[in-house]
Formats: sequence, structure tokens, C-alpha cells
Amino acid sequence: MTTKVFVDGQEGTTGLRIHEVLAGRSDIEVLRIDSDKRKDSAERARLLNAADVAFLCLPDAASREAAAMISNPNTCLIDASTAHRTVAGWTFGMPELAPGQREAIRLSKRIANPGCHASAFLLLMRPLVDAGLVPREAAVTATSITGYSGGGKSMIEQYQQAASSGALNAPRPYALTLGHKHLPEMKAHTGLTAAPVFMPVVGPFYKGLAVSVPLHLSQLAPGASATQLQQALAERYAGERFIRVMPLADPDTLAGGFFDVQACNDSNRVDLFVFHGEGQVLLMARLDNLGKGASGAAVQAMNVHLGLDEGLGL
Repeated sequence: MTTKVFVDGQEGTTGLRIHEVLAGRSDIEVLRIDSDKRKDSAERARLLNAADVAFLCLPDAASREAAAMISNPNTCLIDASTAHRTVAGWTFGMPELAPGQREAIRLSKRIANPGCHASAFLLLMRPLVDAGLVPREAAVTATSITGYSGGGKSMIEQYQQAASSGALNAPRPYALTLGHKHLPEMKAHTGLTAAPVFMPVVGPFYKGLAVSVPLHLSQLAPGASATQLQQALAERYAGERFIRVMPLADPDTLAGGFFDVQACNDSNRVDLFVFHGEGQVLLMARLDNLGKGASGAAVQAMNVHLGLDEGLGL
């Protein structure tokens, strides 16, 4: 028996990648909308309700509109926008977030796909908050550097057009009003009482993402050490196929002297690191912003929901 899947927003960066991931699967029947009907509400509604699983790869307002079109109680929605990530009744689509999250995803018909920056931040911080090593009231900062594909088609075109002229060849910090759209989920799903001060940076490369969180040991629970932080991450993610907790002060990374932001590209893997100095630690997480940061996470959540091998197609 095949699962019928519809991608609303099939021409976007995430939608296209989901189609690529599903293309080789014999257990999936992909429902496609004719290009001239992509904005036809009646046709979209028909396909959304015909699907067993529908991915929403749309802007926030359009995702809310699409969700309201569903009348079939059997259709599972997986929303890749930010519209529903902290909304009651929607399950956060990160199986590794906490014990019980997989079961919640399996039972839910409304799943909100995590954001790319948020995924890296949450996978670093949630186990440490849960373990009491990072106090819930800690004032946390985070920086993320990401490839320009995270900005979607318009930013991809902007960078590709600029390539020949040498423009846009330096990193560009943004969201400097400190209101990035991923902040609500970064706060809500870590258990922190305040959102981090967060600065994302777009780099002159297509994909790859790394979030860094600097901490003074004085900010942490009394007696907390870099070793305890690394061990807490390793214990939480033991047996997780897509999360790799690296050795403390990873010798291979330190030997090279520079951090490779793109080392998880073309995978659904996340690498987590703890580096340390005198009284300080630096937590880092890297992933493919189009993989585990978007389409890979969405397909993983679908697999969990359907009770399939979680890594199928990934």
C-alpha cells in the first residue's frame, strides 16, 4: 500500500528537495498540481484532502490558509513554515527533542517542522537545560552562520547573479533588530525563560550551517564543567542515528585549526561539539540547512508518523 503525498509549494527550495528525496521511494505516490493551477485554491484543497501526508512549503500566511482548507481528518500536515511551531495543537517535528517526542509525532496530524537555526540551537541546549546544567533563567547568546540557500529562491538568485561581479563575497549579519522568526521556538522548546540574543550570518556559500553558543562556566550550575556538558549531550543522543556528539575539544577539528561549516552537507546528520578554555565553553552544532534543517527533517517526521524506518530515503 502506497502513501499519497502532496507538497503545497512544490516549486520552492524545500519543496523541490522533498520531491528529490521522495523520488526513489516505491512506497510513496506523489500527487502533483499542474503548474497553471498552483494558485487555484479549489485544486490545492482537493489535493490537500486527497493526501495521506501533505507538506506545506509556503510562507506563513499561505500555510495558515492551507491548513484551514483541510476537512479530511486523515490528512497529516507537516508545515515547513514558522506559522505553527509554537501553536497549541501542533506537535514540534523534532523526534530527538525529548523522550516521548517520537510518539507525539506518530499520533499527531499536525506537525510543525523545526527551523534550521532553531534545530541546531535546540539540539545543543535542550539536553543541558533538562539536565540542570544550564539554568532556565540563563542569559544565552547564539550566532549562526548559514549558506545563502536558507533565504530561498530570491536570495539564491541574488547570490548567483552577484557571483560574476564579486559582490556579496563576505559574510553578512542580519536580523539586527533582534527579532528573528526562529526565536519563539528557540525559547519555547529549550525551556529557557528568555529568548537568546541571536545573530544569524549569511555566508557566500550555498548551504551548510553552524550555530555557536558561548558560555562562561559561572553562568552554569555550580561545579558544572565542559566534560559534564559533553557527557550530557552524549547520554541524551546515545543511539540516535542522525546526531553525532563529538569528543570533548574534538582533536580532529582542533588539529585543522578551522571549523568546517559544510561538513554535514548532503546528509540528515547533526554534529555537536563542546570546546573549552579557562572558565569558558563554546558549544557548536552543524547541519545542512536544506537537509536536517528543512526537507530532511520533514521527511524524517513523516517516516516517524507513518511508523516506518525513520531513515527511509535519508
